Amino acid sequence: MTWQELLNEGRIERHQTSRKELDALRALVVRDLADAELEGLSVDGRFTKAYNAALQSTKMVIACCGYRVKGFGAHYATFQCLRLAMGKPIYKTANFLNKCRVKRNMAVYDAAGRVTESEAQEIIKVAKAFTKKVESWIRHNHPGYG
Repeated sequence: MTWQELLNEGRIERHQTSRKELDALRALVVRDLADAELEGLSVDGRFTKAYNAALQSTKMVIACCGYRVKGFGAHYATFQCLRLAMGKPIYKTANFLNKCRVKRNMAVYDAAGRVTESEAQEIIKVAKAFTKKVESWIRHNHPGYG
């Protein structure tokens, strides 16, 4: 899949980001990572909060590349775009996050209690590391937004 193919399919659109937009996404990431570690929050809730932090970080990457995901299946397309933007070094993380997308959908739309404690802990760990990689990638590739 290429950026042009995603454009042709209507999965993404061209978009000019700004420091203000990225800072707003950063604030969501910080909030959701903090919420993911709240005692008393359900395992499902912690999982979905960590997932959302990673999703917002991915949106930052895509925005820096000049695009925005739109339409049906946006989360799926988001992780396809992540692979395009950051290349092979991020494939493992993108694949993991895509699997978490399916688990998150079950937890949000189907039934409570589908997420295990170990799954929640794993995505929290991955989301924290991923957000650091994203910030490093932005500083290196798009320093005006870092």
